[in-house]
Amino acid sequence: MNADIQHLGYRPQAPYQLDLEVFTMADLRRRGSQEKVRTTHRYEFHTLVCVTQGECTQVVDFKSIACAPGSLLVLRPGQAHNYGHDDDWDGLNVLFRPEFVLPVSKAPRDLKPAVDLDRLPEHIVLSGNELRTVTDSIQQMRQDTLMDAPLDDLHALVRHQLHALLARLSILQGRQRAHEPVISPALQRFKRFQQLVEERFAQWHQVADYANQLGYTEKSLARAVEAAMGMTAKVFIAARINLEAKRLLVHTDLSVAAIGDRLGFEEPTNFSKFFKREAGCTPVAFRRRHVSEARSVGT
Repeated sequence: MNADIQHLGYRPQAPYQLDLEVFTMADLRRRGSQEKVRTTHRYEFHTLVCVTQGECTQVVDFKSIACAPGSLLVLRPGQAHNYGHDDDWDGLNVLFRPEFVLPVSKAPRDLKPAVDLDRLPEHIVLSGNELRTVTDSIQQMRQDTLMDAPLDDLHALVRHQLHALLARLSILQGRQRAHEPVISPALQRFKRFQQLVEERFAQWHQVADYANQLGYTEKSLARAVEAAMGMTAKVFIAARINLEAKRLLVHTDLSVAAIGDRLGFEEPTNFSKFFKREAGCTPVAFRRRHVSEARSVGT
C-alpha cells in the first residue's frame, strides 16, 4: 500500500559528495526509466528547473505550469512536483539541501537563510539575455562541481555561486514588480504564522491555537494575514489542509478515513464535509477524476 507521497531525499550517485548537484533533463532521462521521470515526487530539498529548449507542462501541487525557454521553476521542500509527459524539451536542474543556503559563520541558533527563497515566486520568466546569464551561471556551477579540488574548497565555491545565482534571481524578479517596503511588523507576524501553519496544520485547525502559540491577539493576527494574503487566517489554514488532502488523495492509496485522521479530523464525515466545501466535490470524486486523468495522459 502506498501510504504517503513518494519522498525524494538528497541522495546523489556515489562518489558525489557535494550538497548541490546540477544536471540536465537529458541526464535525468538517461539515469532512470520514463516511469520514474514522470512520477510525482515530494522533494526534501530545493530544486530549480530552468527550461532551455522546447516546451512542456509541469505540475506543481495540482497547478499546471506551461513552460518554454526562459521558464524557471522554484520548487521548495514538501511540494508535489511532476515534470509532465512532454519529452521534446531540455533544461537544467539545480538540487541543493535546504541548509546549503545558510551562512556558515553563524551559530546554529542564529542561522538565517543568506537569500530569502520565499521572495522568489514559483515560476519566473527570464528574457533572452537573462536566460543566457542564468544558464551560464548554472553551467559554471556544473563544471566546478567536477573539479579536482579539496571537498571543503568545492563546497565553499559552489555555495557562493548558488548564493550569487539566487541573489540574481531576486534582483531580476524585483525589476518586474514595484519596490517592496521594509518588512513591516504585520508582515513579520504573518511570516511567523505561515511557518507555524506549515508545522501544525494537521493538528491545529483553529486560529486561536496559532494566536496563543505566537503570543498575538486573534485580531492582530487576522489583520496581518489579510494584509499579506488578502484572506482571513481561517481561510489560510483551511487552504493548507485542503492542499495536503489533495496531495494524499491523488498520490497515495490511503483511504478517505485515514487521510481525514492524518489531517486531524476525528470523524470521516467531518473531513468529507470540509473537503467538499473547500474543493467543490467529495474526496472520492476528486481522487477518481485526477487518477483517471493521470492514467489517460500516461497512455
